[in-house]
Amino acid sequence: MPEYPDIVIYIESLEKRILGGTLQRASVTSPFLLRTATPPLSSCEGKKVVNLRRLGKRICIGFDNNHWLVLHLMIAGRLHWKTDVSKTSKRDLAALRFENGTLTLTEAGTQKRASLHVVEDDAALNSLDPGGLEIFESNSADFAATLQSANHTLKRALTNPRLFSGIGNAYSDEILFEAQLSPIKLTNSLSGNEIDQLYAATRKTLTMWVHRLREETRTGFPEGVTAFREGMAVHGRYKQPCLRCGAKIQRIRYAANETNYCPVCQTGGKLLADRALSRILRDDWPKTAEELG
Repeated sequence: MPEYPDIVIYIESLEKRILGGTLQRASVTSPFLLRTATPPLSSCEGKKVVNLRRLGKRICIGFDNNHWLVLHLMIAGRLHWKTDVSKTSKRDLAALRFENGTLTLTEAGTQKRASLHVVEDDAALNSLDPGGLEIFESNSADFAATLQSANHTLKRALTNPRLFSGIGNAYSDEILFEAQLSPIKLTNSLSGNEIDQLYAATRKTLTMWVHRLREETRTGFPEGVTAFREGMAVHGRYKQPCLRCGAKIQRIRYAANETNYCPVCQTGGKLLADRALSRILRDDWPKTAEELG
């Protein structure tokens, strides 16, 4: 699922291409994608793009009639930019045609969880906001209060969109590695120093990956968005050596979810066995992909 760094880069790339441009034609080929009936998608045609913003893990395109297109890519949705406006593909679930190119959306797999909402004003837009804390618009006290507002595992707390905005499975692994904290440590058991570590690690990790992806994309369009990136410390690196201590990276699996961690740097040498964690994860793990949105 594209997370904060990926969404930031998507929006920066779109600003260069469609901000100030007029949407000539909007089309949807998948009956699963468009989740609203009014206002119609056609209400944005002929209108100028005047704003682009992130809402959690959503990409919001604002027009001069105060209507918004809100895209949530979920796990497998991806955006593409085609400079040849006549070029189409059977894989395209939606296409937004501008004077200088076409923005398309594809989604791998068969579950079709990506969504497109059309909303008619800022109030309707804000109603789609899960309400999670914006890390770079908050201080350490805000972070601590949000983190300990309920007693969850750190993994669950960081990936809960109602607690923290834009963080998902991949970057939560990286954040917890940077903070040297166990993914199953409970939020209410953290010391003040550990909360400070986690706050600093969250800001550092997200900032670092925005810079990396910005450098990688440069003037192009981010076509290689993935949850498994070269240079990640733990996520997707099961059984590979830890970049800090050399121990083999381990993982916890529960249903469709996976957590990667270093057993030396994060859990004091303790291996977190899936079976032993089943009760904890059953109670504290998201039940659906939508809960990670």
